[in-house]
Amino acid sequence: MTATTTTAAQQPTVEARRSQGIWRDAFGRLARNRLAILGLFFIIFLAVLGVFGPMFAPWPYYAQDTQALIANNFLPLVPFQDPSHILGTDTLGQDILSRLMDGAQISLSVALVVQFVVLLIGLPIGALAGWFGGRGDTYLMRFTDVMYAFPDLLLIILMSVAFRDTAFGRLYSGLFLVFVAIGLTSWVTVARLVRGQMLSLKEMEFVEAAKALGVRDRSIVTKHMLPNAMGPIIVAITLGIPGAILAEATLAYLGVGVQPPRASWGSLISSGQPYIRSAPHLVYLPGIMIALALISFTFLGDGLRDALDPKLKGKQ
Repeated sequence: MTATTTTAAQQPTVEARRSQGIWRDAFGRLARNRLAILGLFFIIFLAVLGVFGPMFAPWPYYAQDTQALIANNFLPLVPFQDPSHILGTDTLGQDILSRLMDGAQISLSVALVVQFVVLLIGLPIGALAGWFGGRGDTYLMRFTDVMYAFPDLLLIILMSVAFRDTAFGRLYSGLFLVFVAIGLTSWVTVARLVRGQMLSLKEMEFVEAAKALGVRDRSIVTKHMLPNAMGPIIVAITLGIPGAILAEATLAYLGVGVQPPRASWGSLISSGQPYIRSAPHLVYLPGIMIALALISFTFLGDGLRDALDPKLKGKQ
């Protein structure tokens, strides 16, 4: 007698992967990206260093250890030469570790505030251009193209030099001017991205349904379209942070950014450059911090781009 039925054990089993939500799925993909997680850990370390480091720093970032300076014949201390200055001192007797912590605070402040300025300008311009179209779209995008064509660093330097000696330029040791200058030159990418997302989402069925129900344009854009465009926007903001940090360091290196006694990583490199042979730690240590910060945010941005890509849904 031949068997005509198949038991359940003999039947192939197929596990259907069910989505647990777009953000939870994206977090799962991000957690499997080792480089992105490594970058995230270093960013958290920088955040802790910038927020809590100055509270526990061995010296204030502006303080001078004149006794150590005199004892070393007015030369910078090399790392591990003095237990009270683990990473040494600069030519003024200021503790390098404390100044690196202050530089981390400045860089993270630039990373966050500049991207807030970018969103504040680029998001509404891109949303308005993409939603309404027509002449408004043409005028806004031509203005965006003009800003995009202008050299970013040149405009930042011109603004920094023009307003450096004013009350506005001296606010927070020149840090507020850096926020505004870099933010005003960095919003064009977000504006173009948001416009493209609006043009794409405007043709979707849920937008047509909202229009048919009489939902106001403002509600459609803010409550339905922008939340669906947040993935690419988050990626663009994250990938824009390294450029902002590098721009701030470049301004400080040129002497038109954050003013003393604040210790930007760029100004630390600039002040230590004449002593690169006798005291290379004055250049190498802030340079390493800049490189690690840029790499970490780049790794995290790449990981977020892959995690938030809808094409990767369902892949391992």
